[in-house]
Amino acid sequence: MKKGFSEKRNLRRFSLFSIFTAFVILLILWKYFTVMILERPDKIPFEESVYAAERGPILDRNGRVLAIQTRLYTVSAWIPNIIDRNETALLLGRILDIDPDNLLDDFDSKRGYMFIKRKISPTESDRIQQHLDEGKLKGISLEPEYGRSYPEKAIGSHLLGYVGTDNTGLNGIEYTFDDVLAPKSTSKESYGNQIYLTIDLNIQYMAEKLAREAFETYNPDSVMILAMDSRNGNMLAWVSIPEFDPNTFYSFSESERMNRPLSMAYEPGSVFKIFSLASLLETGSVTEESSFFCDGAYEHPSFPESINCLGVHHWVNPRLIIKYSCNSGAAAASESISNQGMYDMLKSFGFGTQTQLPIPGESSGLFRSPDRWSARSKPTISIGQEISVSAIQMVTAATALANKGQLLKPHIIDRVITQEGKIIKEYEREALREVLSPRVASSILEMMTASVETGGTAHRAKIEGIRMSAKTGTAQIIDPATNSYSHDAFLASCLSIFPTDNPQIILYVVIEHPRGEEIYGGRIAAPIVKDLGEQIITYLGIPTENERVLEHSGKIFITKKQPLRLGEILPDFTGMPKRDLLPLFQDPRIHLSITGEGWVIRQNPGPGTKITEGMTIELELE
Repeated sequence: MKKGFSEKRNLRRFSLFSIFTAFVILLILWKYFTVMILERPDKIPFEESVYAAERGPILDRNGRVLAIQTRLYTVSAWIPNIIDRNETALLLGRILDIDPDNLLDDFDSKRGYMFIKRKISPTESDRIQQHLDEGKLKGISLEPEYGRSYPEKAIGSHLLGYVGTDNTGLNGIEYTFDDVLAPKSTSKESYGNQIYLTIDLNIQYMAEKLAREAFETYNPDSVMILAMDSRNGNMLAWVSIPEFDPNTFYSFSESERMNRPLSMAYEPGSVFKIFSLASLLETGSVTEESSFFCDGAYEHPSFPESINCLGVHHWVNPRLIIKYSCNSGAAAASESISNQGMYDMLKSFGFGTQTQLPIPGESSGLFRSPDRWSARSKPTISIGQEISVSAIQMVTAATALANKGQLLKPHIIDRVITQEGKIIKEYEREALREVLSPRVASSILEMMTASVETGGTAHRAKIEGIRMSAKTGTAQIIDPATNSYSHDAFLASCLSIFPTDNPQIILYVVIEHPRGEEIYGGRIAAPIVKDLGEQIITYLGIPTENERVLEHSGKIFITKKQPLRLGEILPDFTGMPKRDLLPLFQDPRIHLSITGEGWVIRQNPGPGTKITEGMTIELELE
């Protein structure tokens, strides 16, 4: 009896447990149904799916493609379907430049699906597809993905930047204008906007070729070349060597990807004298006739170390200071202005502040306030030391000299347009402020022409048939180990503005730490300015003094041709087309005989024969 009672009690407990469990399950299902189905329209707002538009292209100012959307492939594996893991790892390792042993370890340790390599090159995908067609890569798949292609490879790479595996911009214009190139959309079929740069690919080619040659010749740490249209601030070339290929940016070092014209801060050296002297002239601290004596060094009782010159220049005025790059004269001239006056003028040129170009990583340089200057600071700054600048700051500051004192904003973007061709934004000439009077700006340009003359430090930059304004520089580089100037590391540079009388182009060449016998800016940077300047002049059609420039209104007036009529003697019909001869059939005095088609090659009687009544004229055409 007890046993039967116990079994009934256990059965009842099990039944109750089963009913309770079923109730809980039903309660959970009902809750899910009410929340996810019944309550969703009221409690959870509907969110449309958001897609990234197909990424728009980046082009140079003439429409040549620099970056474009492409379809690339990703290699994946479904490990259970791999038949021969060793052969698969070996084949993929060779094609994708991956260690086969690492691939084999992944095949053995992982289960199911895995990525092998994202967005491989077309060459790699073609080779893998060939093996797939041959049945050699069971379990391996090629999955299409959108990618980014840079057809010019390293050309302009530091401006363009690059994108990641998810096609999102990581650097350069690709990063800054990510939302413009690939705006978010609720439609899968949407397209990004097109960005036209101010860069001219032809000029970029010219500049990069010369930069690479200098890099190979002088074995420096880096070479920078900037070319700007001085009339509007548009950058025409932007070169930074070492360079990288954005198609495979991950295989390049941080140093190679560094955008030096924007982010590298350095002491400019004697090129800076044009801005310090312009500051002195603008404030009236010195005049064009002011003179200073150079005995090879500038000494001052308030600081022990002298500022040395490369020679003894005797009495020099501002023009000769620029021509001979006289440190002593520039330092002595700087004593005529207050610390605050010098600081305010150089700040107005833009030194110590960013230019606000739309690419990441811009340096402000280093320009300390006057309350942190020593007694030596002002004369030292006047010769381009104790101040750090970027290359783009130097070129931007030069626009004030080229535009009658107006400082222009630099541009690397020309316009942004939709896929349909509608203009979203155009970047036009923008004058930021007046730094100099037109008189002082013109005066500095004239003084800089002396540097290009025989005996001037920039005479190797001279281009025949054109007036140029130029200034060179050779700056010592700080040795980080000693925190003092190095005895063998220099920065050579040359800045040029031409034509002097009607400035159109600004060129700036910087060679960081050249190694070898030649280290001076006048010897290694100035010739590059000459070579690039000559090519740009030819390419843009800038007239030289030896060329005649003919102006034309563009209108052509065509006089209506009159029908041929005979006078008293026969003209020369040679070369006339048949249609021009037809009016002769209307002349009652003659009989006209024409043989052949085309143009007259022979006639009888000959030219000059007197026309008589009833004469026959024979014309042979070919």
